[in-house]
Amino acid sequence: MNLGQHSNILRFMLTLSVIAKHTGSNLIGKKDKVIENISYKQPNSKSIIFISQRKNIPDDIDKYGAVLTSPDLKDEISNENILISKNPKLSFAKLTNLFVIKDKKRISKPKTNNNLRIGNNVRIGSGFLHGYNVVIEDNVSIGDNVSLGHNVCIHHDCILGNNIIIESGTQVGSEGFGNVPDVDGNWNHISHLGKVVIENDIRIGSNCCIDRGTINDTLIKNGVIIDNLVHIAHNVIIGEKTAIAAHVGIAGSTIIGNRNMIGGMVGIIDHINTVDDVIISATSTVQKDIREPGIYTGFLPIAKHTVWKRIAMWILKLDKIAKFVNLKKEFNHD
Repeated sequence: MNLGQHSNILRFMLTLSVIAKHTGSNLIGKKDKVIENISYKQPNSKSIIFISQRKNIPDDIDKYGAVLTSPDLKDEISNENILISKNPKLSFAKLTNLFVIKDKKRISKPKTNNNLRIGNNVRIGSGFLHGYNVVIEDNVSIGDNVSLGHNVCIHHDCILGNNIIIESGTQVGSEGFGNVPDVDGNWNHISHLGKVVIENDIRIGSNCCIDRGTINDTLIKNGVIIDNLVHIAHNVIIGEKTAIAAHVGIAGSTIIGNRNMIGGMVGIIDHINTVDDVIISATSTVQKDIREPGIYTGFLPIAKHTVWKRIAMWILKLDKIAKFVNLKKEFNHD
């Protein structure tokens, strides 16, 4: 079945013992109890609810078929079927995956039809899924268990590994934004001759744009997750297991370390390097290398650049100034 077609409503019938096994939870209650859906505000005897905070426990919690929660909250929940997890949010993620309807078309051999355009010299592995209007250009290599949503385009020469989900509207391998003005102020485009390499176990959201490298390649390493509406420019390298939220823009030749977490609407200028285990707060602007792990926040109102540089200089010195003032107070007091 193609993504655009309507699927029949499927009734899931999962026992609590199966759910407990797949979510890594300990079950208190009836192992053979059947659960058909996940619910929050519409309780019924065949639905399961996820509770992560005390304030979210509803008055009618006993009307749900089961509850997934943490050890800290189990004694406050009056329900005969409770799934207890040390990492309830992770268990909830696994729970949702049990209720996904797989309604994309599965093909065993590459072919061309109204929904899929495949160029020359394309390799596609097993378990390939696609939506409508998917384009795969020449010399592309795609591994096993790759899913491409509606209107995805994989441009020429790009390489995708295994276990990759790319949501609708995303462009992989588009031309980068490299331009040089001539003496008359006309822009001369720099052709991008590299490609995009996406490794394994990666999820990319809708309407993202990942530009191909200028000469070297743009690289997305293993285990990365990317939200919707993210732009990754030419020659960028994203380190393993990094998470990037929506509306992030990463300029060219930036290297992001492993296990970075980049909040929404962050802007990173070109040729920046970050080390492993960095968290960048939402709406921050990164204008210099981050050389130590930790949480970073940085934003200022827009101003003329000369003014902004003076403000930034004093902000960076505020901590030293405060320490000096405190020392002076202590000296005078003595």
